[in-house]
Amino acid sequence: MTKIRMKAVREMNAADLTDKIHESRAELSRLYSDEAKGTLRKESGKIKAVKKNIARMLTRLNELKRDDEK
Repeated sequence: MTKIRMKAVREMNAADLTDKIHESRAELSRLYSDEAKGTLRKESGKIKAVKKNIARMLTRLNELKRDDEK
């Protein structure tokens, strides 16, 4: 998974964001398990990128929730 730009995240609706967050968390858990097994060689830099992508999407989801409350 590559870096998701904030512009792309802002174009997604809440349902798309939650689906993408679930996919990213599943990928992150796979990366963590591969790291624990010692089979994570070339993908070792992906962990940081996936974590940041999840944070971006969660930030946008919280912004949408805050806007709905106003």
